[in-house]
Amino acid sequence: MIVDVHTHVGESEHYSGEFVADLEASWDEVKWSATSLEDHWQAAASVDRAIVLAVDAPAAGFVVPNEYVSAYVADHPDKLIGFASVDPNRPDAVELLDRAVGELGLRGLKLGPIYQRFDPLGDEAAAVWGHAQQLGLPVICHQGTTFLRQGPLELAQPVTLDAVARRFPDLILVIAHLGHPWCEETMAVIRKHPHLYADISALHTRPYQLYRALVAAEEYRVFGKLLFGSDFPFGTLETTLAGLEHARRIPEGTSLPKISAAAIDEIVHRPSLELLGLEGDR
Repeated sequence: MIVDVHTHVGESEHYSGEFVADLEASWDEVKWSATSLEDHWQAAASVDRAIVLAVDAPAAGFVVPNEYVSAYVADHPDKLIGFASVDPNRPDAVELLDRAVGELGLRGLKLGPIYQRFDPLGDEAAAVWGHAQQLGLPVICHQGTTFLRQGPLELAQPVTLDAVARRFPDLILVIAHLGHPWCEETMAVIRKHPHLYADISALHTRPYQLYRALVAAEEYRVFGKLLFGSDFPFGTLETTLAGLEHARRIPEGTSLPKISAAAIDEIVHRPSLELLGLEGDR
């Protein structure tokens, strides 16, 4: 089974002009119009299951509502799993999360301090982390850099989640995009905590960074905690597989550490739903 733990959907009204301008200035090869539901569904045909993420980040001009994701995944329950998003800065964030789970049927939570501009160690965030733990929701957290000029890097380092995991030890937490560019820091954090993982999504565009991250994962003995993700529309199963193979071949003909094809296959076929507590129906 291939599970894609990190995909996005959204229409043009879900993104501000500033968001799109910053994206195009830094990543002009991305076909941003490919976020339609039809294109997402076509891409999802290549995998067995896919997690679809809502995003509640008004500070970044990036809002894909929980209701939008819920309606989409409800049409494809055997393939898609929806994750809610709530901005911890909202005074009713906990109530919104309850509604997303209880009424909309969403099964996880997407957060991103650099997009939502909240302190991961602040009181507002603690209320959301704690409620997610109470509800048994896995959380995918964008704890890494971004192309947005106004995204505060000081909120984005993966090491910050060490304190979160110590305070909420039963919280299942996935660091998105290997926490790039702080990939080795991500390995140090996920090694400490049994319920912390990282996904490889979007790193196919930086094959040397991906290679170094894979080596670090082996050296820190956390290779089994790396989950497959594409970050659609920034990637697909096919482009991610090609990126993994490119990264794997970088050390050929050198004395640099090698990554085996079997190790890559382990990432692609990781039992991610089991690890995230998402097997079966809620």
